[in-house]
Amino acid sequence: MDSIPAPILQVPVAGLPSIPAGRTGGKIETQELLLEEAHQMILKQFPKMRSFLVVREGQLIWERYYNGHTASSLNDLRSATKSFTSTLIGIGMNRGDLPGPDTHVKSLLACYAPQREDPLLERVTLHHLLTMTAGFYWKTGKKLGEAFIPRFHRSRSWARFAMRLPVQEEMFGRFQYRSTDSHLLSAVLSESTGKDAYSYARAHLFEPLGISHVAWPSSPDGHTMGHVGLALTSRDLAKFALCCLDGGRWEGQPLIPTAWLKTAHAVHAEGYPAFGNYGYQWWTGRINEADFVCAHGHGGQQVYLLPGQNAAVIFTADSKVSRWKNPRSLLQRYILPAMQ
Repeated sequence: MDSIPAPILQVPVAGLPSIPAGRTGGKIETQELLLEEAHQMILKQFPKMRSFLVVREGQLIWERYYNGHTASSLNDLRSATKSFTSTLIGIGMNRGDLPGPDTHVKSLLACYAPQREDPLLERVTLHHLLTMTAGFYWKTGKKLGEAFIPRFHRSRSWARFAMRLPVQEEMFGRFQYRSTDSHLLSAVLSESTGKDAYSYARAHLFEPLGISHVAWPSSPDGHTMGHVGLALTSRDLAKFALCCLDGGRWEGQPLIPTAWLKTAHAVHAEGYPAFGNYGYQWWTGRINEADFVCAHGHGGQQVYLLPGQNAAVIFTADSKVSRWKNPRSLLQRYILPAMQ
């Protein structure tokens, strides 16, 4: 595997403060040595990796690229897209463009709902979609594989497909990883604001963060893909992470509601042991006695927020793989010890 070292400790990055040149000391040297060990392990054992970045205390302290990818390369975030969809819902509610979490979904997406009577569907709220506890019939594997996704993607109307899934009484209120819930959030945003999620994000999240190099396709019925599809550069993921760590502020200005981030990053449902518990479209848990919140996507697209360390770690990798190695082990062995 080839690697681009990107000497970030000496070169400032637009929009991202970095450690000044010449800064030394025992803690900094130890930190760099451990991060270098993580980098070497990536070269040996993670052949599909594309980038590895660390931000801490408001600064970008580490940046490496692999397999020909650079700071300007877009990354297919896969299901890490879900955390951005959640963020847009929070912004929309704070602006008054969307109703609150207790609002019933059918009242917002009536044109996509089935004509048949379904008392359980009447009870599904935005909170249920955000926490993946809506109870819609679905099949999910141990590694988050979803058997019905190909059929969902082949349908002419993704929103109608998702709204017409039967709600199972035994699953209503219980967590099950289900991408259709995330896409329905995007449909709610479109139907409530008159703007697709991509346009809404450009106005209220991406442009304020200085993000212009981005792609985010739509479903056949015109809603931005709420569950997958977002593509951003690694540095722009770092910006988003820094904003979240600073309570939703960017360059001193409020951008994402602080109260929403606290709610979104709290545990709302018992998730899966291999991934963590679940908040509002974010995974949450503990590694090495450190709390984390994670936007997670297939192949190893991960944005780890580490509030106790005032840090974030960004991994991106090839998303077009059937089998892949989770980089979480790098956090356990090298990255979190580097921050002690």
